[in-house]
Amino acid sequence: MLLSAGRGERLRPLTDTLPKALVPVDGKPLIAWHLEALARAGIRDIVINLSWLGEQLRARLRDGREFGVSIQYSEEGPVPLETGGGIFRALPLLGAGPFLVVNSDIWTDLSFGGLGLAADAHAHLVLVPNPPQHPRGDFGLEADVVVNRANGRFTYCGVGCYRPEFFSGCQDGRFPLLPLLDRAIEARRVRGELYRGQWSDVGTAERLADLNTRLRALQ
Repeated sequence: MLLSAGRGERLRPLTDTLPKALVPVDGKPLIAWHLEALARAGIRDIVINLSWLGEQLRARLRDGREFGVSIQYSEEGPVPLETGGGIFRALPLLGAGPFLVVNSDIWTDLSFGGLGLAADAHAHLVLVPNPPQHPRGDFGLEADVVVNRANGRFTYCGVGCYRPEFFSGCQDGRFPLLPLLDRAIEARRVRGELYRGQWSDVGTAERLADLNTRLRALQ
């Protein structure tokens, strides 16, 4: 699932007329980088949630054939359901087994094909070293177990694997993901890994410009 319903407030005014998933990065929409990477990893059944300017995403991506994938869309209406509510709404499209979730407003060279879930885990998070804009991080790691602690934390990069059981007890509507993560962490049901490769949170115009500069320098 590619999370694409958000308003992109920090990228305004660019996102006043363009959904953030379609913001161009080195000449192609940000979400296209993910679709191509997923296809290379052999992950071809994709769900994209829609809210703000969702009709533009449908019109640009269509059924996904251009990118070597098959896309279904999960409609959230005019008000995005937040991460937890958005994934829960899409569960009927995601099937009965584990699934991958990727935030559309990040860029990374992470290979999605190597991700998975331990048999006793309800979630697996990819963490990264803390970027300047998020110096305190989100979660700690003890071996491969994700823990809540005050220090020695890393940043959740917006890539994770989940089982439908992770959302047990939830009801359709707008709610965040963090309380569910805290519940699963307390039960020691969340695994994780630290990724030290290329990653960027394309959340502001300045970080978007920096990413474009870095990618052009690699050509």
